Amino acid sequence: MIRFAFAVLFASSVLGGCAISSADVPESGFDAPEQYAAELPPAGLDDPWWKAFSDPVLDDLIERGLAANLDIAAATERLNAAEALLRAERADRLPRVDASIEGGVEADDNGASTTAIGGLFGSFDPDISGRLGAEVRAAAAQYAEADYLRADQRRLVAAAIAAQYVEYRRTGAQLELLAQSTDLQQQTLRIVTLRFEAGLAANLDVRRAAADLAQTQAGLGLIEIARAEAEHALAVLMGAAPGRLSIAPPVGAATIPQYGLGPPIGTPANLLRRRADVLAAEARLTQAAAQVGIEKADLRPSLVIPGSILLGDGSVDGLFSTFLATLGAALDLPLFDGGRRRAEVAAAEAELDASLAEYRQTFLVALAVAENALVGIRAYRERGESLAEAIEQSEAALGQSNALYREGLASLFDVLDAQRQLISSRQSQLDSRADLANAFIGLHSAAASSDGSDQDLSLLES
Repeated sequence: MIRFAFAVLFASSVLGGCAISSADVPESGFDAPEQYAAELPPAGLDDPWWKAFSDPVLDDLIERGLAANLDIAAATERLNAAEALLRAERADRLPRVDASIEGGVEADDNGASTTAIGGLFGSFDPDISGRLGAEVRAAAAQYAEADYLRADQRRLVAAAIAAQYVEYRRTGAQLELLAQSTDLQQQTLRIVTLRFEAGLAANLDVRRAAADLAQTQAGLGLIEIARAEAEHALAVLMGAAPGRLSIAPPVGAATIPQYGLGPPIGTPANLLRRRADVLAAEARLTQAAAQVGIEKADLRPSLVIPGSILLGDGSVDGLFSTFLATLGAALDLPLFDGGRRRAEVAAAEAELDASLAEYRQTFLVALAVAENALVGIRAYRERGESLAEAIEQSEAALGQSNALYREGLASLFDVLDAQRQLISSRQSQLDSRADLANAFIGLHSAAASSDGSDQDLSLLES
């Protein structure tokens, strides 16, 4: 028996060297563009991108959010589970040994006697088919995917906190703008009322001015709703109950935080190397290739080498009096299964092709988001310049309209129209600043700029 086992071990080493353990990971089939189509903004230091807002309140919120966000916590636990599964798959490549001790009582006409027998039972799979190696590679790819998905969750959470903070600041600026607009319209209403009382204006003018004032004041509730939603979203992102989050007041005026010089964007090829969801898609592609190897391994012979050591002759006193060791081998040769195994290989190969398509799509979507953000940055900057000019001209027009109205040379309609234009331009400027800030957030999130963390894939090397 032992000689046969050694012969089988030699054969298994030869067969194992010839076996194909897994399918090769296919090439992506496309090259990333060398440069972005749109112009890149100037870059600064390679710090976490949100530092370019120079807003300590935002820095604190993101730091707290990355530490307390529940989606990140869930992704971390899934990474722990993937790590445990990888260790389990690696353990299958080692010999397995179990111990057993049996005891009992036997009774007959001569009385009762106790029995006992013990032993060690083990087995080893030399993996001549390559299945175990492919399963390890699949588990390693799953672990890599889980780690990349955790990093991607950090990317998404940081961007979401920044976007909700911009909305929170936008609504704060809107409240101040509403107060300024209300004060402006109240002044107009007082002037119109005085002119009406002096017989210089019609009651229709008073009603028009009052209607404009009421229309502006009606926007207060909508702003408060948007502000509460942004605050509650920030609380959830930071693992806190809505309404229980304390946000420090902004430093300086209540306006939209302006983006300065962020970290370099790099080239589109950088998306393939550092964007976590693209890397996770690549890991899924590797896992699908390993699954093809697992299914192909079922087409080849498999070998298991069992062994045992038994102690005892059945009596308690003779537990260590007898020693019996056995070593064998079981070779499994797949012959006929109606085509099931090859169908499973075909299914795994189709899944591999699907994973390749998903990998390409993930990259293209990431590239499109980055390109859209770059176009948005340029457009919102130009829009901001135009709106600043519009505000300047609207303020001058309102001043002239008020002066002419007091002299009776212009109608109230001219004054109210100038007011509406000024209020609208100021509101559009706030929205444009928020859109510009969100475009920078989207750009650095899409380009996977530094978030101050690194992936730990050291387990794959062990």
